[in-house]
Amino acid sequence: MPVQWKAPPTVNKEEQMKFEAPLQSARLIKRYKRFLADIQLDDGSEITIHCPNTGAMTGCAEAGWRVYYSDSNNPKRKYRHSWEWVENDQGHHIVVNTGRANALAEQALQAQMLAPLAAYQQIRREVKYGHENSRIDLLLQQPDLPDCYVEVKNVTLLAENGQGYFPDAVTTRGQKHLRELMAMVTAGHRACILFLVPHSGITRVAPAAHIDPTYAELCQQAQQSGVEFYAISAQANANGIDLVGTIDVTI
Repeated sequence: MPVQWKAPPTVNKEEQMKFEAPLQSARLIKRYKRFLADIQLDDGSEITIHCPNTGAMTGCAEAGWRVYYSDSNNPKRKYRHSWEWVENDQGHHIVVNTGRANALAEQALQAQMLAPLAAYQQIRREVKYGHENSRIDLLLQQPDLPDCYVEVKNVTLLAENGQGYFPDAVTTRGQKHLRELMAMVTAGHRACILFLVPHSGITRVAPAAHIDPTYAELCQQAQQSGVEFYAISAQANANGIDLVGTIDVTI
């Protein structure tokens, strides 16, 4: 039976990740070869930009939607511009640059936005662990507390009425992470899945059993074994990405 993890109190709602410079915008023509997107500028010209997202991007890449992109100002890069976020036909802002997720999650933890994890002062990134050759996104440590392993998942798939899902395609890698986290709990540590939700239309999150039933089943097993599940929403604008607060997770 699904179990809902009610969002814990949000301690600080004033956090923002700022872009180095205000983003520029254009209309999406198409995304292709996973890493590329063609866009049309407001003057009618077209350029190709880097798409920093290897996923399916379901509901994030429809032709004609308004794309917001950054400029590296590096003429040596083949594609100097990077797609950061998109505005869909409902006016929702969706961050498509998955490279932002871990940094946003770390920023949220540093700001003590998740009360159950607020006691941890040290955060380490990409630490090797487990028996399946894994790296944890964030390892939280504090004297006299068990280590806390935090796996960050970027959520951009919206169904309807605010319901968000992860994943948007079958993820054997995500399944492995859940097994590793359960093993950490068995070993006496804490372990968490932190859903980072940079989609202004998503108000709650659940595993996508209709897309990856194995992942959803493993989430239930993980919850029963003591793995913790949290979700933090974020919203993008031309100047940066605001960390808004915690939202509910249903396993």
